[in-house]
Amino acid sequence: MSRVQSTYTESALSDKVKEFLTRFKDKSGNYKYVEAIDEMMPKGVKFILVDYNDLVLEPEIEILFSEDPDRILNAFSRAIKEALQTRFPDYAEKIKDEVRVRLVNYPLQRSLRQINAETIGKITSVSGMVVRASEVKPLAKELIFVCPDEHTTKVVQLKGMDVKVPVVCDNPNCKQRDFELKPESSKFIDFQILRLQELPEDLPPGQLPHYIDVTIRQDLVDNARPGDRIILTGIVRVEQESVSGVTRGHSGLYRLRIEGNNIEFLGGRGDKTSRKIEREEISPEDEKLIKALGQSPDVYHRLIDSFAPHIQGQSLIKEAILLLIVGSNQKSLGDGSKIRGDINVFLVGDPGTAKSEMLKFCARIAPRGLYTSGRGSTAAGLTAAVVRDKTGIMMLEAGAVVLGDQGLVCIDEFDKMKPEDRSALHEVMEQQSASIAKGGIVATLNARTSILAAANPMYGKYDPFKNITENVNLPIPLLTRFDLIFVVRDIPGREKDERIARHIIELHTPQGADRRNVIDVDLLTKYLAYSKRGSPNLTKEAEEKILDYYLQMRNVESEEMITVTPRQLGGIIRLATARARLLMKDRVEEEDAERAIYLIESMLKDAGVDVNTGKVDLGVLQGRPRSEVSKMQLFMDVLKSLEGDNKVAVEEREFVKELEKTEKFTEEEARNYIRRMLREASIYESKPGHYNRV
Repeated sequence: MSRVQSTYTESALSDKVKEFLTRFKDKSGNYKYVEAIDEMMPKGVKFILVDYNDLVLEPEIEILFSEDPDRILNAFSRAIKEALQTRFPDYAEKIKDEVRVRLVNYPLQRSLRQINAETIGKITSVSGMVVRASEVKPLAKELIFVCPDEHTTKVVQLKGMDVKVPVVCDNPNCKQRDFELKPESSKFIDFQILRLQELPEDLPPGQLPHYIDVTIRQDLVDNARPGDRIILTGIVRVEQESVSGVTRGHSGLYRLRIEGNNIEFLGGRGDKTSRKIEREEISPEDEKLIKALGQSPDVYHRLIDSFAPHIQGQSLIKEAILLLIVGSNQKSLGDGSKIRGDINVFLVGDPGTAKSEMLKFCARIAPRGLYTSGRGSTAAGLTAAVVRDKTGIMMLEAGAVVLGDQGLVCIDEFDKMKPEDRSALHEVMEQQSASIAKGGIVATLNARTSILAAANPMYGKYDPFKNITENVNLPIPLLTRFDLIFVVRDIPGREKDERIARHIIELHTPQGADRRNVIDVDLLTKYLAYSKRGSPNLTKEAEEKILDYYLQMRNVESEEMITVTPRQLGGIIRLATARARLLMKDRVEEEDAERAIYLIESMLKDAGVDVNTGKVDLGVLQGRPRSEVSKMQLFMDVLKSLEGDNKVAVEEREFVKELEKTEKFTEEEARNYIRRMLREASIYESKPGHYNRV
């Protein structure tokens, strides 16, 4: 180290850096950094990005980054300032204190666990997920104090957070010891604290995720928001931590924090403007691959086969989940209201039908996906929480559906959630926002997420002789918000069982299952992210098809059954659009509408059949099917007529006989119905064996 430092003084070092910046040519022969400096004034930026890989040819500069990062960063700032002065002297003078360099592609990547006492003062790169961000505050850079005799005293704060109030006045003849701050002539810069947490995939099993606070300033503030996955380059610093029982400022305990130098986004080296879809930067080569894949004739089947290929069968559910990942586009109407474009899917079924496995896979390949389980999720953890920071400020901490904005959230064990926590999802699933009013913070956060939920039936296995609302312990308004509900039944069948068993056994053999036809997972993720960009419009044929189906389903022979509601109509349009998007078409054609109708119909056959009559009836999903409503009505009418005006107690035998006469009840059914009505407190036993209406 001494060798390097003895070679250069500060100004010689900045000359050396300036020489590098002005002489460096990239592969195509452009003076990359000269151009970057020229663009600073028109763009109004105060930094340039330097690629660390370009410094390999300059070992004397490069070595300083690992030995004395502060010194070399200052030299860079000085060199950029001098280069600016020759071109835009006014601009250089105006921003002279704020010029700095930001490093890209710093090779020394550590995980958050490897940041320890040895790294203090060193430059490092860490990847992580931003979990909370403070508000942006001004930080003092240069303070001007005034004494009672109007002499000014200047204090420049270089590092750290604490400001020393001057003890003596700058004017040598002045004896005043009393100073007052003049904020308007002082200089401040923007400052923000982020909390960076380890990425879930880097987490060693059985460990708690580590986190570290990061301070960022100037134009880096508000760049990364909660939920973003970033690579942060910065210098590790320490700050004193107060210990109870030790006077302030004398504690020997310190805590680490990182002073941010640059933020790059994982999943794509994007910038703030490309914030749309998890910044999946898709390179031109990938784009060619994706387009070629999209043109192939059997792409739809290949996509479905590539989704969770380790699960045999269930292609209908896989198709639905792929459509859910791609989604439809959100429509904004002229009056400011929005129509939801995200598709929600609910899987309910027997244990061991690979529901959780599909959810996990879905969260992994979606461009932005989160997985959470019902038992460990609270309403605050799903939507948003207000937390009090150690400085005493109330901060908003985003929950799962807000972090998954423009992506999807998989919620497993949906039936095990507490009802009050589940109710937080009502708003998210239809209005696409999460509102919170706590601790003086009233906010509505965007939560444009698709929700993929899975639950087990109440009695372990799905009972085909009961309607879906009796099988699943869920509130009815929540059920109707799902576009598709799948009942995953585990029915033994020789052929199917053999196929599944062979598939599972193959997975355990050394060569694994043979998968020639399957698209690579990374390419699949990029394909899905790319197809989310499209916004196809409905063609006339598709419109007609959907309209015909809707009207045909509304117009059912008996007036007692409701078959579809406008919500299902919205669902069909969303599914058709998603399918056109997945196939990268710019129009929603008739076949897309047909497929969407097929998906809705298969759901109705599964979940929407009234078990008493065997007919499709959406009343099943909305509480009571028509067959039960009419039976109940009849039951009460018979009881009313037997009671007469004087409210006579009706004997059970006589009552059952009358019910049998209607031919809607058998004797056993009638007795069961009486028991049930007693349980539901619609009738009561006025004296043994005699009943009255409540």
